[in-house]
Amino acid sequence: MKYAFIQEQVYHHTVMALCSALKVSRSGYYSWRTREPSQRAIDNQTVVKSIAEIHDETLQSYGSPRMHVELVEAGHDLSVGRVERLMSNNNLAAKQGKKNKQRQQHRNSMAPVANVLDRQFTAASPNTKWVSDITFIETREGFLYLAVILDLYSRVIVGWSMSHKIDEVLVQDALTMAVDRREIPNGLLLHSDQGSQYKAKGYQQRIKNLSIICSMSRKGECHDNAVAESFFHSLKTELICEHVYQNRSVARQEIFKYIEIFYNRKRRHSTLNYQAPLTFETMNAA
Repeated sequence: MKYAFIQEQVYHHTVMALCSALKVSRSGYYSWRTREPSQRAIDNQTVVKSIAEIHDETLQSYGSPRMHVELVEAGHDLSVGRVERLMSNNNLAAKQGKKNKQRQQHRNSMAPVANVLDRQFTAASPNTKWVSDITFIETREGFLYLAVILDLYSRVIVGWSMSHKIDEVLVQDALTMAVDRREIPNGLLLHSDQGSQYKAKGYQQRIKNLSIICSMSRKGECHDNAVAESFFHSLKTELICEHVYQNRSVARQEIFKYIEIFYNRKRRHSTLNYQAPLTFETMNAA
């Protein structure tokens, strides 16, 4: 590895200075340069090329565990450790996001709703526990607001809505999509924070009419809705990454593709044995 580093730096420093700094001989370096690459080195080049392609296809979101699963499925025989090393050596690390600041909730006169979910973020079957939340995406013509509903069984986004307004209609539209897509059994639990949109009378009445059990986070406890928060973290880290879209229309298109084409159908999830949400649901739901 020292010789490879010297090879990379010869246009910036002399070979003598580099060899001295790394405590290797110049003769050893020149001997290394004239050798035929080993089979391991050739294999590594092939693997790195595959990693780079997957890195690009997955929006630079995969760390070594997910990347390892992709490579094995593609026919490569290698360990997670080797994948981690090759990713590190070739600057192919996953994007790292910023921690979200805890959001303040709007005051509302509605009576408190119990936290029925109580941080039980697993489900035995689809359509038994849903979680919902709202976030904003910055564009040059103002914020675009996104509401999602996520099924805790498979982590699939079952409903979503985008608007320039953060109001009751936003969450109603996300619920409409979810209800139209899925069969709603009696006793479905729908959890959210205590935002005014979720406390609105029309929204609450609709939940009641659908025989859905309402659950809400405790005030100031963002971890009560951790899975929904985690999805938004992934979205902003993998897709947006401090990018400011030219307008809301462009942002809508990119977010639609992220949710429906990438996240639901392709993105491997560590809690799902590194399967994509819809793949996991298809293979495991009775």
